[in-house]
Formats: sequence, C-alpha cells, structure tokens
Amino acid sequence: MLARRDSERDSISVSLITCWPGREIFELCGHEALRIRGQVDGHQIDSVWNYGIFDFNSPNFVGRFVKGETDYKVLGYPFAWFPYEYVMAGRRVEEQDLNLTQAESRRLLDKLRWESRPENNTYRYNYVRDNCATRIITRIDSAAQRRVIYPDSVKFGSFRNEMRAYHANYPWYQFGIDLALGSGLDAKISARQEMFVPVELYRNAERAHFSDGSPFVRHTRVLNAGNGEAVLGPTPWYLTPLVIFSLLFVLSVWVAIAEVRRSKVIAWATSIWFAVTGLVGCVIAFLVFVSTHDSSSPNILILLLNPLQLITAVAVCSRRLRGVAKALTAYNIIIILAVGMALLVAPSRLQVLNLAFLPIAGVFLALSAGYLLTIIKSNGNEKFNVDGAVRSGNRPRSSATRGNAAGAAKARGRNRD
Repeated sequence: MLARRDSERDSISVSLITCWPGREIFELCGHEALRIRGQVDGHQIDSVWNYGIFDFNSPNFVGRFVKGETDYKVLGYPFAWFPYEYVMAGRRVEEQDLNLTQAESRRLLDKLRWESRPENNTYRYNYVRDNCATRIITRIDSAAQRRVIYPDSVKFGSFRNEMRAYHANYPWYQFGIDLALGSGLDAKISARQEMFVPVELYRNAERAHFSDGSPFVRHTRVLNAGNGEAVLGPTPWYLTPLVIFSLLFVLSVWVAIAEVRRSKVIAWATSIWFAVTGLVGCVIAFLVFVSTHDSSSPNILILLLNPLQLITAVAVCSRRLRGVAKALTAYNIIIILAVGMALLVAPSRLQVLNLAFLPIAGVFLALSAGYLLTIIKSNGNEKFNVDGAVRSGNRPRSSATRGNAAGAAKARGRNRD
C-alpha cells in the first residue's frame, strides 16, 4: 500500500541527451542517451541510460566486430558521470525534455531497469539498424500510450549518403566503408531510419508530436556548447583516396606503355599491385561469405577485388604460369568493361561506388592490358629473368661455338685467296 502511494507521488522527467560528433571514427555520428530524473518511489534520482557501452578488452573483440558479432550493453548510472568526457572533448551536448505522462515515464523506467540487469543487458549491435539511437526510439514507442509521429521528409535517402555527410572530413574512413559494405547501404530508407544518427534524431524529435497533437519535446536546453573543434578538419585534397589512386593510375599507364615498347614485362610492379589487391580481396571475401553484417553482401567489388588476384601476382612472374596469368588478366579486363557498362545503363540497380574506385579500376585495366599486349607482341618467344624482365628467346652461343665459327670463317678466307 505504501509503495502504491509512493508511485502515485512520482514526479519523473524523461529527456533525450544528444552528443554531437567527436574526432574519433567511432564518434563521427555522435551519441544518444536517456536521462531520467525526479521523485521515484519516494527517492530522488538523476540517472542516465546508455546503450553505447562496449568492452574493447573482451575476448576477440576485433575479430567479432569484423564478423558482425559485436555485443554492446545498456547500463544505467548517475548522470553526473556522463557529460565529463564530452565536455573535455569540446563536443556539443543538448537535452530535450520529452512530453511523456507519468505513467509513460514509469513504464519506460521499468523497461530500462529490466534491460540493464546483468542477464539482460547485452544486445547485438548494428551500426545503422540497432544502435544507441534506434534502441531509444523503439523503447519510447513501446512505453508511450500515444503514437509518436516524426517528420516524414527524407533528407539523405540511403544509409551510405548519410554516412558520407557525417564522414566528409574523413575520406579514407568512408573509402573503407565503401570498400567493405555493399549494396545494402544503398537501399532507400525512410525518415525514421535516418534517425540512426543521433543528431538526426535530435532534429526530428524537435518537430515530432504525439497522435493527440501534443508536442513530443517540451523543452530543449544546451548542456555544453562545445568549442566547434571536436571533429578534425578536412583532409587536404592531395591526400584523398581519389588523388592518391589517380597518381597510381598514371604510374600504371607509364608501366604498361614501357612494357609494350620494350617487349618486357615489368613483373615486380604488376605483381605488387595484384598481391595487395588480392589481400584486400581476402578481407572482402570474408565479409561477403562469412560475416553476418547485413550490409556486407552482396558487394559488386568482389568481382575484381578477390583472392584470385594473389594467383595473378604469382603467375605474372612465372613463365610456366603464363597461361594462368593471361586468363586472369583477361578476366580483369572483361569484368571492368562489363561492370562499367552496367553502371552506365542502370547505376541505381547496382551499388554506389566511391569515386576513388575509378582510378583503381584504371590501374587494373592498364596493368592487365600491358601484360597481355606485351605477351602478344613477343609472339611467345620471350622468357623471364628472375626479376621478371622479358628477353628474346634466341640463346647466346657458347665460346666453343663462337671459336668454331671463327675458324670456319678463316678457312673460307684462305680458300678464296
């Protein structure tokens, strides 16, 4: 009876805590948490509920993260512990008081308390579909007796476009995402799905309302203004993936022209490229065929960046494997041309590629074509040195043979005299 009277005197306030992006790559989309404070069962509380807790030192954390088996936790703790790291990093933090009833607030608190128990607090994290922001949205929806209506205007249209907007100053990080994750990131998404980024949740919450017409957010305040320098500045244009790989493309064209003109395959240069891309292909193959990431497969890049390039790296240096090298380099040319035509005809049906993949495809095309043209020009009479250079197939004559030839020439001269 006493507990019931205490609950009737509850004065609970629920708010969204939005933390703006930071400089580390895992901070580029910001962070979201729930704050619950007030009188609860006769006790004064001020707590934060955080779905972004992970233990980097847990067994095989990196391996499980790559495989898509990353486990995060939800924990509740005093709010006073929460803002410190964001204030020290100069990151902006804002709080939005939600217009929930006492019954809805209590239902949400009970749900959070149950989820934060040791036997319940672990969940399988997904970067875009099940993270610190999306979890909070679904928990509020389940606790509210009225439907929350968010704005339905789509701003980005796909997960990849939204990531690129928030990763603009980190082109190599975005290049890695575009390399590892396939067409799943390019599917059309709703305005609600765009709220996987905490800042977008903040902006949509400002304009949201309940089905009864009352506003979703009652009041907004700034907890820390930040210093505007939490995120690193733009990467210099000359250090971006597009420029670096464009330079490699120019170099590969020079290599290919030199090979054809001299009828000599520069095997070491060709082999290094195919070895590196073959190793990258092993990672992509793992993500496509083994990982449980929902956006890692299908990935059109597996057609070119795959473990077969490791065989190409060996074959271009070996005369015995020349047939294998010719087949694999021809395969590269066919794949590049076929995919290029498909992207021109129906780009929306495939995946959106990073612009840096254009010069990468150019390097494949130049080195593969250079190798094939050199072999064709040499007409099959070449043979490789240890360093991969190509020589004429005519064998040098031995000293004994040269001596006999000289003696025969002298004899012919005496006969003429």
